[in-house]
Amino acid sequence: MRAEDLSELAGRAEAEIAAAPDEAALDALRVRYAGRREGEITKAMKRLPALPAGERPAFGAAANAARERIEAALERRTAALRDAALQRDLAAAAVDLTLPPRRVRIGRYHPITRTIREISRIFAGMGFEAVEGPEVEWDYYAFEALNIPADHPARDKFSTLWVQAEGSMEVALAATGAGRARAATGQPDRILLRPHTSPMQIRVMEQRRPPVRVIVPGRCFRFEATDPTHESVFFQYEGLAIDEQLTMADLKGVLYSFARQLFGGERKVRFRPDYFPFTEPSAEIAFDCFACDGTGVTNEGKCRTCAGSAWIEAAGCGMVHPDALRRVGYDPSKYQGFAFGGGVERLAMLLTGTVDIRLFHQNDLRYLESV
Repeated sequence: MRAEDLSELAGRAEAEIAAAPDEAALDALRVRYAGRREGEITKAMKRLPALPAGERPAFGAAANAARERIEAALERRTAALRDAALQRDLAAAAVDLTLPPRRVRIGRYHPITRTIREISRIFAGMGFEAVEGPEVEWDYYAFEALNIPADHPARDKFSTLWVQAEGSMEVALAATGAGRARAATGQPDRILLRPHTSPMQIRVMEQRRPPVRVIVPGRCFRFEATDPTHESVFFQYEGLAIDEQLTMADLKGVLYSFARQLFGGERKVRFRPDYFPFTEPSAEIAFDCFACDGTGVTNEGKCRTCAGSAWIEAAGCGMVHPDALRRVGYDPSKYQGFAFGGGVERLAMLLTGTVDIRLFHQNDLRYLESV
């Protein structure tokens, strides 16, 4: 092979490399012409020692020039194939910039969460600390400690959801105040999904000494049919204040202040006697119905929101029963207190103009975003 043959070899390789359809074909040409063991340039260089001494320099220079031309052609074709592949990928994933962008949703609080935060804020301004309690509760805290024994008529209005107690849970109960109290009666305690937030009255008083001021928002459960003002899973807020020389006047002052701060001066408030086993005396606070403007009638007939009564019950309240104070070690002759509790959804309905409580729990963003 002469030096001129190496130039022709390089030219032929450049043409084949430029026509390589993909990187697999290009790699085969790289091995054929520039491979270290069996490449054409390598084979030519192996002939160098057999050439006459005078021809070796020219042949070696021609071989190196042919190698450089082939390697340069390989680099150019590799870059061209990769650029073509990139353009194909970009074309396949092209974004039409003329399309409108996706609407960004702005997060917001659920109406119930928003109402709980507002309730907590208002009572915090009156010195009440927000605390939480367990949603799975003992019968002792839910009923017994609140003067509602198993045979008490007041239990009839609680459609309680009971939970079967297993052995490990019964052992855990034995170390609690509830367990010791029930053991003295010889009756096993039972577990339930709390039907109200009032158990936290007893739990807080067991753990603290007066003065006590707490507000307890939380989820409750009752097995009952739903309607525009009732749900089987709902939220309540519970308030408790214990101190020396507290009276019914303090209770009314707190609740009227709460109503004015929450609704302003336009909402009418009704405060009338009621009955609760764990407060004495007891009362009910109600607001005039927003759906019928306090008339009990709408264009469709009897108002479905207030059932024609013109009022929406907002909270039950009263002075803490002396027996409940004694049960937690408070001296009723020294300490008095008041408690109140109501439905968060009822307040949310008044604040948002929602006519059906079930709208809060149906997860329809079209409605939730509108209120």
